[in-house]
Amino acid sequence: MENNTKLIHGYRAFDETTGASSIPIYQCSTFKQTTIREGQPYTYSRFGNPTRTALEEAVAAMENGKYATAFASGMSAISAVLLSFGQGDHLVMCKSIYGGTFQLVNEVMQRFGIEVTFVDETNLTAWEEAIQPNTKGIYLETPSNPLLSVTDIAGVVSIAKAHGLVTMIDNTFMTPQFQKPLDLGVDIVIHSATKFINGHSDVVAGLVITNNPVWHDQIYLQQKVLGGILGVEDCWLTMRGLKTMGLRMEQSVRSAEKISQMLEQHPAVKKVNYPGLKNHPGYKIQKQQASSGGAVLSFELANQEAVFTFAEALKIPIAAVSLGGVESILSYPVTMSHACVPKEEREKQGVTEGLLRLSVGIEDTTDLLTDLRQALAKIDVKIEK
Repeated sequence: MENNTKLIHGYRAFDETTGASSIPIYQCSTFKQTTIREGQPYTYSRFGNPTRTALEEAVAAMENGKYATAFASGMSAISAVLLSFGQGDHLVMCKSIYGGTFQLVNEVMQRFGIEVTFVDETNLTAWEEAIQPNTKGIYLETPSNPLLSVTDIAGVVSIAKAHGLVTMIDNTFMTPQFQKPLDLGVDIVIHSATKFINGHSDVVAGLVITNNPVWHDQIYLQQKVLGGILGVEDCWLTMRGLKTMGLRMEQSVRSAEKISQMLEQHPAVKKVNYPGLKNHPGYKIQKQQASSGGAVLSFELANQEAVFTFAEALKIPIAAVSLGGVESILSYPVTMSHACVPKEEREKQGVTEGLLRLSVGIEDTTDLLTDLRQALAKIDVKIEK
């Protein structure tokens, strides 16, 4: 079954009781029990709800996984995974990482005695050399946010297996449409379903998928005892969005490829980060482990003044936090996704004051190109290439 068909028919997408074309919203906190002598599948919506179960089954199917757990946000999902480790444990993580994850590591996990070493995610030797006697896991994000660095998933998995370590990956940018980490040997996949999976900028949600029953039990325990469950209406909206993900992503990627090519040649643009470009350092690895370069790119202008001039001249993309909506979204990492990262650390990562991130929506490609060109034309500074 191909992806677009699987998105509609590859899981329990229709209500088996009534034949309804979408799973109902079970808007309840508790369930009438047949008897108090024994339990039943659903008793209380923090423990489980049929609407949430339907979403979890759908996403597990799309990732070729056995188990999925839905959370109230992407950060809730990441926290549930990373806080499954304990005092004295050590993790190795990519240095080019989402700002919220960086903040979790440095401001919360340290208090629990969980140690972390950040490494150059593009260097397999760096991953291996960072492993210590107390290392328990490896955390990847590829392509990374916002620099679109590419990590060799199979290479890191091989290192992890040789040392008996669990591997975790944030697969938000690629979605299960273009990259299936479980098939590459990764143990745990995380999504901010707020982004492309929902795709309509009207839900905040997170997902964790695994084939490992022990890890699934641990993640489910975190969901239940910490209470970060995804509400049933948001579950329903996410399932609705999931059905069109293939078609949405196809258009967004088509535009992202052409936009990145245009930006690469433009005299006002210093650098373009998009793994679908042949001169991207991770292009070959991306081609091996994913079926596209994705719908997100970032690019660097000369300075902050150029950024402000460009952003204020744009007409179609909205300036906003987040990504993955049907509308194109322009973000400024310095004041948005990485505002919580200290300036010195941001610059060390390559998140400069001239960096912008563009999540490409489903608008007509020609309209986006025209708008981007006219905004770039307002910038006085030209870059010698």
